[in-house]
Amino acid sequence: KGNIIKAGVWSTYSLYSEKIATFGEDNEYNQADSAGFINLFGLPIQVQAQVNAKNKKK
Repeated sequence: KGNIIKAGVWSTYSLYSEKIATFGEDNEYNQADSAGFINLFGLPIQVQAQVNAKNKKK
């Protein structure tokens, strides 16, 4: 028996760009854009909390 340890992955189709993903002080990514994403991504959790609260009152 043995094991395999994955050391890395490379693809010509990768959408990852280290230049964009660094979130530094360059002009590649506007960090203010994240606020809208965070609000949108959290919306299902807010709706679920409202539904749960409504159902607890019954």
